[in-house]
Amino acid sequence: MKILIIEDERDLNESIASYLREQGYVCDSAFTFLEAMDKVESFDYECILLDITLQDGNGLDILKTLKSNGKTEGVLIISARNSLSDKVTGLTLGADDYLPKPFHLSELGARVSAIIRRKQFGGNNLIQFGALVLDTMARTTMVEGREIDLTRKEYQLLLYFACNKGRVLSKNAIAEHLWGEDLGGGVNYDFIYTHIKNLRRKLVEAGAEDHIQSIYGMGYKFSAH
Repeated sequence: MKILIIEDERDLNESIASYLREQGYVCDSAFTFLEAMDKVESFDYECILLDITLQDGNGLDILKTLKSNGKTEGVLIISARNSLSDKVTGLTLGADDYLPKPFHLSELGARVSAIIRRKQFGGNNLIQFGALVLDTMARTTMVEGREIDLTRKEYQLLLYFACNKGRVLSKNAIAEHLWGEDLGGGVNYDFIYTHIKNLRRKLVEAGAEDHIQSIYGMGYKFSAH
C-alpha cells in the first residue's frame, strides 16, 4: 500500500514516513505545494496525508485538484488548524477524515488503515479468493486456515494484485508501487520476477489456486472468481 505524505514540517513528515514504513506501507513525501501537485498528478496512491497549511500554497487546492481529476485516493487531512469551518470545508471537498495536530502516530496509523479498508475493501478486514484469505488488519495470508510465511514485500505484492484484480499490471507499475522513491533509476526488473516466482510457489505449495498470470510483453494479472 502506497502513501503520500504532504507535510512541510520536515521532521514530522519523516517521523510519519518512518512509522508507516514500519507498519508495512510504502511512503512518498512532499514538502511543498508544488512538489505535492506534481506527485498527485503523476502517481496513484491508496491514501494521501494532507496538511492544509503549506507555506507555499493551500492544501485544500490539492484536494480540489484530486477530485476534479477524478482521482480516488483516500485523503486524511492533518492540520494544526482545528476550527470547525476547516474540518467541514475539507470533508465537503471530499476528504475522508480529519486529524488535528498534535496527534499520536498510532492513531494516525489507525485512521489510515480505516480509510484504506473503506476505500479498497468495503470496510472488510478479510479478502477471500477461494481457499486464499488475506487479513489486512493482521497483515497475514492464510490458505485453508493455515498461515503462509510471506516476506513483507511478498505480502505487499499479493495485496497489490488483490486490489487490482483483473487488471494487467506492468513491471514498472509494480516496482513503482512497492518501492516508490527508493527505487532509483536504471532499474533491472529481474527482482520483480523473483518476488512473483517465490510468491506463486509459496501459495501453490500451500494449496491455493495460482491466481497470478503472466501476460507476455505486458506484465501480470491477478485472476480470481
